[in-house]
Amino acid sequence: MPPRRRIAELTAGFASPGQKVTLHRDPAASDDLPHEVQAAAFRVVQEALTNVRRHAADATEVTVVLEHDGSGLSVTVSDDGRGGSRLPAAAHGGGFGLVGLRERVTALGGELRTGPGPGAGHGWEVRARFPC
Repeated sequence: MPPRRRIAELTAGFASPGQKVTLHRDPAASDDLPHEVQAAAFRVVQEALTNVRRHAADATEVTVVLEHDGSGLSVTVSDDGRGGSRLPAAAHGGGFGLVGLRERVTALGGELRTGPGPGAGHGWEVRARFPC
């Protein structure tokens, strides 16, 4: 299955009655991008959505944006949560989270930025940029 379709299924499956998830995919972000970049983009979305569930369960809107400008692919996942929602330690997986994600992105020559979202003083944003 093409990674862009996997991302569409991932975002659709993440939505819940209390959380709307919107995917904006630039038509230029095609399946012709290198497989490694497509796989890493999927992983960025997957990790960011997992972190919304773990740390911002109060978010009502999550937005996933895939943009390709000819020189690279940008993947942005943002939410409007206020954070502070925490699962018990036993509920967390044993993965490497954002540290592992940063390693994956930089191994492809990309960069990963995470932090508070722009605007209203709340929310979180994960943004990865991959050269293509």
